[in-house]
Amino acid sequence: MCDSCGCGTPPVARTVVLNEPLLALNAAAAAHNRAHFADRGLFAINLMGAPGAGKTALLEATIRAAGRSQAIAVIEGDQATERDSDRVRAAGAAAFQVETGLGCHLDAEQIHHLLHRMQLQQGAWLFVENVGNLVCPALFDLGEELRVVVTAPTEGVDKPLKYPPMFRVADVVVLNKVDLLKHVPFSFDEWIEYLGAVNPRAKILRTSALTGEGIDKWLAAVADRAQTFLARSSR
Repeated sequence: MCDSCGCGTPPVARTVVLNEPLLALNAAAAAHNRAHFADRGLFAINLMGAPGAGKTALLEATIRAAGRSQAIAVIEGDQATERDSDRVRAAGAAAFQVETGLGCHLDAEQIHHLLHRMQLQQGAWLFVENVGNLVCPALFDLGEELRVVVTAPTEGVDKPLKYPPMFRVADVVVLNKVDLLKHVPFSFDEWIEYLGAVNPRAKILRTSALTGEGIDKWLAAVADRAQTFLARSSR
């Protein structure tokens, strides 16, 4: 059971009453973070997805492809260890770890505390790799500008139908590990149909962090959104 959002708790009416103030507090912290990001010109991306979707691998490919042309920092959320943070640092970006213990997601207050420790230049991209989970992270606004869901062919075509809140909040859905499409039974057209039924506005990208396929288009999509955000924030 998560120690904050209440997932796994028996479905009694009292649970809803307890969780409403929690979400309200998170919303207030998220609004503070959003103002902080806008004031300092930091483009924040909430990267969500199931364990094993390739979120960290996508970050590694992103950092290496961007090189010195784009400042990138990462907040890593995991229940335990700094293994993913170590991978991010090895790829060339600063990483800040949040170990959530029993928690199944990051929240806005955790991000707020980290912001006071981070020295990021204006125009930097701040990726928040959320805890691997297709349920709880969708409920907690972090103050981010862009919400990205990473999925993979190995998860099957029907994940958007099974976890609609997660896919519904996504601005971008990345089908990662497309190098596996020739090895697993996965209908891209069927997946597109299911995703469209849940979220017709989401931008869809295909990537392989392993081979580099689609990383250029992914970088361009992030850069385009970042440019729009920074132009708006500077007014």
